[in-house]
Amino acid sequence: MTGYILRRLLYGALILVGVNLVTFVLFFAVNTPDDMARLSIGGQRVSADAIEKWKVERGYDKPLFVNAAREGVSKYTDTIFYQRSLPLLTFDFGAADSGRDIGREIRARMGPSLALAVPTFALGLFASIVFALALVFFRTTRLDFWGVVLCVIMLSISGLFYIIAGQWIFAKVLRLVPYSGFAGGLDMIKFLALPVAVAVISRLGSEARFFRSLFLEEIGKDYVRTARAKGLAERTVLFRHVLRNAMLPILTGSVSALPLLFMGSLITESFFGIPGLGSYTLDAISAQDFSVVRAMVFLGSALYIVGLILADISYTLADPRVRFE
Repeated sequence: MTGYILRRLLYGALILVGVNLVTFVLFFAVNTPDDMARLSIGGQRVSADAIEKWKVERGYDKPLFVNAAREGVSKYTDTIFYQRSLPLLTFDFGAADSGRDIGREIRARMGPSLALAVPTFALGLFASIVFALALVFFRTTRLDFWGVVLCVIMLSISGLFYIIAGQWIFAKVLRLVPYSGFAGGLDMIKFLALPVAVAVISRLGSEARFFRSLFLEEIGKDYVRTARAKGLAERTVLFRHVLRNAMLPILTGSVSALPLLFMGSLITESFFGIPGLGSYTLDAISAQDFSVVRAMVFLGSALYIVGLILADISYTLADPRVRFE
């Protein structure tokens, strides 16, 4: 098991190096620093002096990989790749194009993102599993039929509809919660109640339908028929046997998504004015702050790799028969 984890960590490190190289090529070779300057300043008719000044202020006036004007080690260290890309491998995100420290912004915005993402993840997973088990318990009945119809309708509706409708009904008409914003302490609950509820409802249809299919597949297997033949109640069969054996595919999506909770939600945080990493990334895209975008892409890749490793490890906890040699 230890050797397997070490190999996965090594593969993950190699993948991060590849992600770093690909993003560098996309941001600095395909989209040159001159293009960045034009997009940031605005317009195609920008003077060469303005472009050069913008590049000098942000350190983009250096060569990409090799600085022929230098000698020795500085020939390779006095380059954009060494100064702006290699530090990402040590999670040194440097400064944004606006001048602010990216690492400090990430640490400050991680809390609001987690405050929104953790309840959404936990409540959404719980609601989806309970709803799916209820449909399986009442399978081949009208309740199951209309429950599946409701799931299809819910997953067919865009998440933006839930956000706009929730804000209009509960914030504008009923005035039960604030329209948007964020605060610390206990006041956080009233600001997060609506976005959490909207996020849970928007994912309920697709997840409940997927979990229902998993549970129905398990119900048709021999061990379930054996459990029923021994006289176990249907409720016991569902919770002790079906749910436990269906946890492997559930863990695949759930555990691997845990590290990504730090990244926040682009749409939800932006619409509800939550100062998390999701809105931070979207604001950086809108402001053409390429340093922040590259840092968030790299951070998201690292967290996704960690999530996949955690999912593999969790297999052994859910099913003792699974062992990695």
